Amino acid sequence: MNEFSIDGIILLMGFFLLCGVLMTKLTSRAGVPALVLFMILGMVLGSDVSGLIYFSDAHLAQTIGIVALIIILFEGGLQTEWKNVRPVLGGASVLATVGVIMTAAVVAIAAHYVLGLGWLESFLLGSIVGSTDAAAVFSVMSGQNIKSKMSSTLEMESGSNDPMAMFLTVAFIEWLTLPNFSMGNLIVNFFVQMGLGLVLGLGLGYLASIWMNKIKLDASGLYAVLSMGFAIAIYAVTSSLGGSGLLAVYVAGILIGTRELNHSHAIFRFHEGFAWLMQLIMFVILGLLVFPKELANLDLIWKGLVLSFILMFVARPIAVFLCTMFFKYTFKEKLFLSWAGLRGAVPIVLATFPLLAGVPDPYLYFNMIFFMVITSALLQGSTISNVARWLGLEAPATPKRIHQLELISMDKANAEMLEVEISANSPFLDQKVQTLGLPKETVISAIIRDGKLVMPTGRTKLQAEDVLFILAAKEQVPKVKLVLADENGFE
Repeated sequence: MNEFSIDGIILLMGFFLLCGVLMTKLTSRAGVPALVLFMILGMVLGSDVSGLIYFSDAHLAQTIGIVALIIILFEGGLQTEWKNVRPVLGGASVLATVGVIMTAAVVAIAAHYVLGLGWLESFLLGSIVGSTDAAAVFSVMSGQNIKSKMSSTLEMESGSNDPMAMFLTVAFIEWLTLPNFSMGNLIVNFFVQMGLGLVLGLGLGYLASIWMNKIKLDASGLYAVLSMGFAIAIYAVTSSLGGSGLLAVYVAGILIGTRELNHSHAIFRFHEGFAWLMQLIMFVILGLLVFPKELANLDLIWKGLVLSFILMFVARPIAVFLCTMFFKYTFKEKLFLSWAGLRGAVPIVLATFPLLAGVPDPYLYFNMIFFMVITSALLQGSTISNVARWLGLEAPATPKRIHQLELISMDKANAEMLEVEISANSPFLDQKVQTLGLPKETVISAIIRDGKLVMPTGRTKLQAEDVLFILAAKEQVPKVKLVLADENGFE
């Protein structure tokens, strides 16, 4: 990397952050996934284009990528609604395991004949690109009004299929590089990794949620930092014991997200912002690792297009239709799942493994995977909402979650403030405040209507898009959420 002064480094960091935020605004309007522009930003700043930054440290890029995935998967788990995931758990789990194997196999067969690779090398490439990407799916699906069944299936699949892709990638690298490779040990290791990842994710996630409620800290923001520390610790402990750390982190996030947490608003908002920051850093770093001159190769381009076409229109649909044949998905739903299998950071991070493992011609894997990811993100990511609309899989706007707002010092006050937005199809429209049936020791302290403050009385009628601030004793919060369950998606 070129030498910069401290002020230059700070200026560059500020430039990264400002560009990243502005790009998210641009991509939301243009319908292009943010990850594409983040990677393009990295490529432009790299040595082949501007020459501003020279970066070729695959090990550092891999480390940053894994840390970013921990944060992104944990945040994705926190935002996952268990009541929406439960009905699709079977189909999503099969897609996350068997589906990855099927996708990898079809791509491997294509790579063998298109690229002229040996069978082991072909299956290595197929394994690297076999999984959908959590960062890409969470980013693209955010804000899209797509039926809950579809969004939950995609998010659950992308959040839990990374361990399978990583396992297959490492297995084929070992098969290529180690003379004493054993298929029996491979199968045993798979079940050990998945089993430990699931068990430790549930167990450590449960313990973390208890600690987060019992420990008393001086500032609400520290609880968010504490939750991040738990996420990283869960990954580290699980991985050190031979389990899948990424699976454990995602499972722990889902479990913690279903628990009643003190300072949940601060925790959720912190992780949402931090996950975006890690996406920006990860994709820019991966973009820096690419040398565009190597991609500007006609042989690479046409072969990459062929493999991308096979991945999107052959491998993914085969995996989806076979894996969901015993589950209740309609033909249109299967078509949508086939099209929405986005590739992103995970395949690129996995493509750094051959760079560090001494596999022959490692940059072939990296450049080919990068090309396939860009193609997938541009073509599939930018058309997901249109495809959902074409297939009739759009849904009404999702009501917002009840937010708990911290009062000066939540640990010293036996009360919480809840923020609830009344949607256009709310059962409480035109209903008087006094008839809502809220429990005792609960009061609607304020209503924000059309940007103005309304001081409610018992006869105040609720209107669409009203934002209610409800002050309640801590022990009454679950009852308040139960009353407003239909409005905010709680059970």
